[in-house]
Amino acid sequence: MSVTTNMDHFILILLSMLVAFVPRYFPMKIFASREIPKWFNEWMKYVQVSLFTALVVKDVFMNTETYEFIGFDSVAKIIASVIVMAVSYYSRSMGLAVVVGLIAVACLSLVVPI
Repeated sequence: MSVTTNMDHFILILLSMLVAFVPRYFPMKIFASREIPKWFNEWMKYVQVSLFTALVVKDVFMNTETYEFIGFDSVAKIIASVIVMAVSYYSRSMGLAVVVGLIAVACLSLVVPI
């Protein structure tokens, strides 16, 4: 059985800091002095939407314990997802959409099983 020391923890914290810092720093350093192409900016507009969609669809249609497709069994989550889509489309605010989604799930879970 190995024993960890305070120095091991300190080294782990420093390495974690490095791993978190490097992928953020170098792209910023490289692109700070360059003109970013217009097509790249247009493409980046869809990255947040696609990541958010992937996370939501997985949670709504998959059982995260068994990773089986549950289909339309979770009616409350599907209704809440439609409400969130409408709010995010009209408001263009991710924060408002998340808050409304949480409220919708909480209210719908009282009526329909999740």
